[in-house]
Amino acid sequence: MLFNSYVFIFFFLPLTFAGFFLLGRTEKYSLGTAWLVFASFFFYGWWDVRYVPLLGASIVFNYLVGRRLENQPGHKPWLILGIVVNVLLLGYFKYTDFFLSTVNTLAGVDYFDLPHIILPLGISFFTFTQTAYLVDAYRGDARNESFLTYCEFVTIFPHLIAGPIINHKKMIPQFVAKETFHLNYDNIAMGISLFTMGLFKKVIIADMLSPWVKDAFTNADKLTFLEAWIGALAYTFQLYFDFSGYSEMAIGLGLMFNLRLPVNFNSPYQAKSIIDFWRRWHMTLGSWVKDYLYIPMGGNRHGEIKKMRNLFISMLIIGLWHGAGWTFVIWGGLHGLFLMINHQWRRLKIQLPNFVNWGITFLCVVICWVFFRADSISSAFNILAAMTDITGFALPLDSSWERSLSSTSIAFVEWHIHRPFHQCLLVLLFLGILLYKVKNPILWMEKFKANWKWFIGTLIVLLYTLYNTNSYTEFLYFQF
Repeated sequence: MLFNSYVFIFFFLPLTFAGFFLLGRTEKYSLGTAWLVFASFFFYGWWDVRYVPLLGASIVFNYLVGRRLENQPGHKPWLILGIVVNVLLLGYFKYTDFFLSTVNTLAGVDYFDLPHIILPLGISFFTFTQTAYLVDAYRGDARNESFLTYCEFVTIFPHLIAGPIINHKKMIPQFVAKETFHLNYDNIAMGISLFTMGLFKKVIIADMLSPWVKDAFTNADKLTFLEAWIGALAYTFQLYFDFSGYSEMAIGLGLMFNLRLPVNFNSPYQAKSIIDFWRRWHMTLGSWVKDYLYIPMGGNRHGEIKKMRNLFISMLIIGLWHGAGWTFVIWGGLHGLFLMINHQWRRLKIQLPNFVNWGITFLCVVICWVFFRADSISSAFNILAAMTDITGFALPLDSSWERSLSSTSIAFVEWHIHRPFHQCLLVLLFLGILLYKVKNPILWMEKFKANWKWFIGTLIVLLYTLYNTNSYTEFLYFQF
């Protein structure tokens, strides 16, 4: 079930909301929790009910192992068992085809038939969420109230499919607090605002850019200089508006139920270094990797060389977590390399103007996104080659400038992006300025006050967005 679908907005959400708070009024809070857990499983099963037992089995296994670790903190065999089973589960569903196809490629012979295993929705997120819980329990930092609240922790529908990744220690107290089960009109108003903003980002902006991106990346070997840049920038903005839109919708939905989910984005394209970018982009994943991977590997405690090694390995794993393909590994490796360079640059204490820092950072991010989106390594290199080949500068046939520039040496070619050139140019320029200048919508909420102006404005945006929700479009991060 998609947040941007009519069935979710007009049926699932109102029924779940009403049932939760009606049960909360009876002060039988376990019933309210059970209702939310049932609704979350239903939400997950709407995609494919066959994978509900898999989610349930994962929850039961991790809960039982976690209880052992809660009772015996520091007991490493139980922690290893839990982590190994989680990694094997994720590896089987996500990486079997990747591993077998890589072996076939290296051998030059198709030794293995690819099983083409369907990736269960959200498996990366609920696996990371539960693995973090096991580590916290091992450290003595996590304790469950009940199996029911643990089920809610894993399955709560706003975050289940694509995050943000939540922390057990921070969320469990919210799940059992009495005030969670009673209506809070300020939270509801703030939640509706954030949900509407996120829905607008997804439906109006990200989905508008989607065809441009598809046109560019499916014609990677035919692109001109301008087409390649339009495709790369369009994807850079599409991914941000799609994923940050989802995250804001998730945070908004959580607020409607008096739950404060963690912020996942903080204007990442305003970053002035790659280090700063990763403090702003997919913040819950960055925190997870730092706390449960980078620091346990040694972090920066054992000298500069090992620090660089740990950084690079962490980014490779982030790349592989995003997708079973060498393009994702290269994307993670490039970010690891850029982070290493960034850290050494800071040691030299060389100061550059902020705009130069921003420009270098943004360029590095755009280059990396080309690998992230490309269907293959060769396609990525084709696009990057076109982006750097100024001799391939050409305008589209039938453009409004063709007549006035026909006497110049500028070439006119068949355009592979099926949108007017001036429209692409203006939209991308506007979005670039917007993302560079405007602060994150989450920060607006710090001074939020519901009033009639808010109500009318939110209603207009919501109705306009719902009117334009006329096609089935998944969120990009569902595939990860």
